[in-house]
Amino acid sequence: MNQMQSLLIIGFVWPEPNSSAAGGRMMQLVSLFKEQGFKVVFASPAQDSDFMVDLNLYGVVKKSIALNCSSFDTFIKELNPTVVLFDRFMIEEQFGWRVAENCPNALRLLDTEDLHCLRLARQKAFKENRPFQSTDLLAEEVAKREIASILRCDLSLMISEFEMDLLKTTFRIDSALLYYLPLLLESNEIPDLEKLPSFEERQDFVFIGNFLHEPNWNAVQYLKEEIWSKIRKQLPAAVLNVYGAYSSQKVLQLHNAKEGFLIKGRAENANEVVKQARVVLAPLRFGAGIKGKLLEAMQCGTPSVTTSIGAESMQGDLAWNGFIEDMPELFAEKAVQLYQDKNIWFQAQKNGIVIIEQRYLRASFADDFEQQIKSLQDNLTHHRLVNFMGELLQHHTLKSTKYMSKWIEEKNK
Repeated sequence: MNQMQSLLIIGFVWPEPNSSAAGGRMMQLVSLFKEQGFKVVFASPAQDSDFMVDLNLYGVVKKSIALNCSSFDTFIKELNPTVVLFDRFMIEEQFGWRVAENCPNALRLLDTEDLHCLRLARQKAFKENRPFQSTDLLAEEVAKREIASILRCDLSLMISEFEMDLLKTTFRIDSALLYYLPLLLESNEIPDLEKLPSFEERQDFVFIGNFLHEPNWNAVQYLKEEIWSKIRKQLPAAVLNVYGAYSSQKVLQLHNAKEGFLIKGRAENANEVVKQARVVLAPLRFGAGIKGKLLEAMQCGTPSVTTSIGAESMQGDLAWNGFIEDMPELFAEKAVQLYQDKNIWFQAQKNGIVIIEQRYLRASFADDFEQQIKSLQDNLTHHRLVNFMGELLQHHTLKSTKYMSKWIEEKNK
């Protein structure tokens, strides 16, 4: 190809790497494409936010776009990108048909972040007090939309192997449409344990997570109602610092200094906060994807206690960076053990480093990802031909969402 490759990312929100793992993930994708020589434009219909990253600093062009408006058609025709990346399925629903119509030869990628239908189906099962089954996914309304979006795209980037398997078995998605790309770390982000605060220099427990994310809010409630008192009984001087962006009033009212349950709001520097803590607690009871907060704990040399949902797809066959427990009594017991026993703590810390080195190094994925993109671009016509369900959905969906959008545009006039 002679022309310079260009990537258009259509973001659900402007990236906030310091507020959520999703923001960090987006910036990793930007850097992977920049490294491949792509010119990157990031467009979003979202409002600017106080904590959004300054895209100019990364050599990325920022562009505000409107929903349900043909001004986008003009914009994308002029830009004529070689690759378009949709940030979550809702964005593909809105803009996918416009991209297909105006730039039919552009490679269409979907970054799923995590499977929304999995998170919602688990949340529903949890609220109904019953175990989650994979058939719940088939009944989940959002699944129909999300799977349709995956089928319409040329490739979906998956962050979790568990979710890839689910798509292949429960939804019969062809593996040629899926690509495993977890959260990535640079080799200089592997911590040198000698330089990190030691066991003795650290104190307290920490929870960290964005409160716009329902699983995080639920985990903090669970800590407050069932787990913290059990820990505190054995460690009367211990403190739990709860950090998270976008803490609402309901989060703030859980603050109780007497019980050592402290709501601290947004962390100025999440890394520092986690490095000073001795143990990270993450009792997630539903959710999907892989957990940025737990990868960050490993980077900070801070062992963690989490649930099987929290650790899902994160460590492969390797030993966890601490403990995985689903019962509140055992969760509390392991948290106390990790907090008090230096040998167990030190081993957990080392396990975290092994997990990073074997599963999250950018160097292990960058070249293969570049090859995957090139190969798809070279064989796009055939790739789309054999993805018949995707073509079928383009054909029908083009009609309904297209006319709905045109109707809204007329109405807005």
